[in-house]
Amino acid sequence: MRRVAVASFIGTAIEFYDFYIYGTAAALVIDEAFFPNLSRVNGVLAAFSTYAVAFVARPLGSVLFGHFGDRVGRKSVLVTSLLLMGLSTAAVGLLPTYGMWGAWAPALLVLLRFLQGIGLGGEWGGAALLAVEHAPPGRRGRYAAYPQLGPSVGFLGATGVFLLLSTAVSDEAFQGWAWRVPFLLSLVLVAVGLFVRLQISETPAFRRVMADRRTCRTPFVEVVRGYPRELLLGSGAMIVAYGLFYTATTYCLSYGTKTLGVGRTTMLLASMAAVVFLAAGTWVAATRSDRLGRRRMALSGTIAAAVWGPLLFPLLDTGHLPLIILGLGGTLLLMGVIYGPMGAFLPELFPAELRYSGAGLAYSLGGVAGGAVAPLVATRLQAEFGSASVGWYVSFMAALSLICLLLLPETRERELMKV
Repeated sequence: MRRVAVASFIGTAIEFYDFYIYGTAAALVIDEAFFPNLSRVNGVLAAFSTYAVAFVARPLGSVLFGHFGDRVGRKSVLVTSLLLMGLSTAAVGLLPTYGMWGAWAPALLVLLRFLQGIGLGGEWGGAALLAVEHAPPGRRGRYAAYPQLGPSVGFLGATGVFLLLSTAVSDEAFQGWAWRVPFLLSLVLVAVGLFVRLQISETPAFRRVMADRRTCRTPFVEVVRGYPRELLLGSGAMIVAYGLFYTATTYCLSYGTKTLGVGRTTMLLASMAAVVFLAAGTWVAATRSDRLGRRRMALSGTIAAAVWGPLLFPLLDTGHLPLIILGLGGTLLLMGVIYGPMGAFLPELFPAELRYSGAGLAYSLGGVAGGAVAPLVATRLQAEFGSASVGWYVSFMAALSLICLLLLPETRERELMKV
């Protein structure tokens, strides 16, 4: 189990590192490097639009990799998804800017971002199943916490690399070439991740599926046909988790540096401090869900998020670092409380022969509504109505997820082999 926990954690940490460095770059440099002819607001919207492309691609990746994950096995699919993500990320670091290639540069950027989304769409479901289907009875929430910690560590690494570069080079060098370094580092990380993942065995649940000859010809079709309620409500339950995260990270990084005039280094430091709260919330909620229930923990975080939304931007607008950290940290803490139990909750909603497709697709569809849309809507709301409207938008997303959670059952006592 130690090897499984390490493999599921390292893989998600690396893939989310790849995913988040693009989000950080989109907030800091993508608009000027690839959309220099647009106004400031439209340039930011264009950068966030390329960022959103990956969220649209993630459900496609979940369908593609979920198909093979439910028919061939979890392990081989996880190796492929990690490789696709790593190569796509490194290619962004080598891509010429608009000044060198004109319109071809943003077009290829969109393509690479799409491939990133395909790779990550296949990652989460497999990593969660790797932990959950190996876990002993009564400890699925605890072992599912390891892949759920991947985003915290991945974001910490991505932000840390950008912070180091921001302090080590001039602004001109950062905008010119240094922003590419985090993308190129992905090649080294992926090599480590592949080595670790090749050492693990197939999960007991999938071995049982193969032994009983229960594999489906078209898992995606069977999920849509047999489990539409679980798919849609599971997706809706994830909206607020995505919304909290990408509002507090990608959007607030752009808002703080370009609207409030807070220094790039200060905002990156605040983000790194805040992500510690995310890790703490994820671990505590995931492990306690084994005793208190997945749904109960997620409900508590969602209700708190609805109340917290209007408080976020008054804290940020002060421009004081401790209050900025409090605002971002509180947001990510609540995200962790919701996100932590989802590592076991979503897989437990689906039977073993459809679990990779069902859990991965529910997770990714929630990202379209919560992750892709949130920075775009927040940018437009702030420009039209001020920052307070963004906080109310966060509360709106929490209300949507709350309804979905109330309509879902508790799954803590379900037997994975018989669902």
